[in-house]
Amino acid sequence: MPQHDQPVPQADHLQAPPYAVAVTGLGLISAAGVGVAESWSAVTRRTRPTGVRRPEVLAGLPTDFMYLVDDDPAQALDVAERRLTERFAQLAVLAAREAVADAGLDPADPTQWDGQRVAVLIGNANGALPLYDAQHATLLERGHRRVSPMLPALFNSNCAAAAVCRDLGARGPSMAVTSTCASGADAIGLARQLLRAGMCDIAIAGGAESACSRMLMAGLCKTRALSTHRQDPAAACRPFDAGRDGFVVGEGAGLLVLERPEHARARGARVRARLVGYGSSNDAYAPVAAHPDGLGAEQALRGALAEAGVTGADIGHVNAHGTATVMNDQVEAAMLRRVLGEQALVTSTKAMTGHTLGAAGGIESVFTVLALEHQLVPPTANLDSLDPDIPVDVVAKEARPARFDHAVKTSLGFGGHNAALVFARA
Repeated sequence: MPQHDQPVPQADHLQAPPYAVAVTGLGLISAAGVGVAESWSAVTRRTRPTGVRRPEVLAGLPTDFMYLVDDDPAQALDVAERRLTERFAQLAVLAAREAVADAGLDPADPTQWDGQRVAVLIGNANGALPLYDAQHATLLERGHRRVSPMLPALFNSNCAAAAVCRDLGARGPSMAVTSTCASGADAIGLARQLLRAGMCDIAIAGGAESACSRMLMAGLCKTRALSTHRQDPAAACRPFDAGRDGFVVGEGAGLLVLERPEHARARGARVRARLVGYGSSNDAYAPVAAHPDGLGAEQALRGALAEAGVTGADIGHVNAHGTATVMNDQVEAAMLRRVLGEQALVTSTKAMTGHTLGAAGGIESVFTVLALEHQLVPPTANLDSLDPDIPVDVVAKEARPARFDHAVKTSLGFGGHNAALVFARA
């Protein structure tokens, strides 16, 4: 196994005036709520997830619950679209519609929407695993002739990006970004690079996931990464808490509308925040575990700070990856303290949404932008007793008002994937 015996470079060679992509729209759907307003209210007030379910598909597993979207918002889609998409793609379409409307854009108006200049990048870790489970059962029980001919099209991770493109008439670059739990953050960072390169004027970027799959959940149970807090599933996800025992899988979609600053300015768009830095790396260490010293995550964060032209001392808030697994929380917190110092207010919103896997970076970026906009850091729900080995200021109990101009979103994923985004106040 490679040895990481060299210090992480400070990335000073990357210093340059930051390219400030405009964040003009937000769309969100998760166990915390349907829509941005409902979700933000839930995480700031610590309303417990209402979407806790014990689907029959999970019966008998050590963890038989997930944080799912409370109702079926896909009813807003027409019947044909529901037949042509799986749930994770449906959630992406709904979040994209909200984000585009929030940005004040009308895809039906050619004076403000040139589809050839609109990119869509959606992170996803698992594709349509529930469909795969169902079709595998059909193959075994009824034979190959009964397998759906749509399986190859609907199973792929690109299904969400393709569905959003069809729904909105976006004909620019379209990509499914797959870097496990860093997928959503990487999609946003890569969208920034496309805008900077002039390949599009508008980008819809983030993540979408719906992985209520017996196969996936069984595998995660074997890794012992999931909470088994069956007696109170809504309180099971406890990031940074001394009594945490793993994460709860969630579903949802979180998307941002990003624009080249000139484009946003020309149309008089409301700018909710600016995306000024992106860093990405890999630990090159292990298939599941993060590097115990957090060197890959540190590399990604330092790269994002350098690209943004700021230092760790300039960061007032971090929406952390914060999965509620013992080792990862400690590794991430130690890295944050090392790079940012002690002033940054840290939170993990996964206690409300669950760990939405490939969607996490998108959903949590929406919360990061809202925290900047409202100058309010949401609390880490279910945090009753801070682990003494967590050396950062984790916000708990109540949302905390604060004044800060820059905030960070960090994402760490299976396979050693790391991503960091730096947002600035508009």
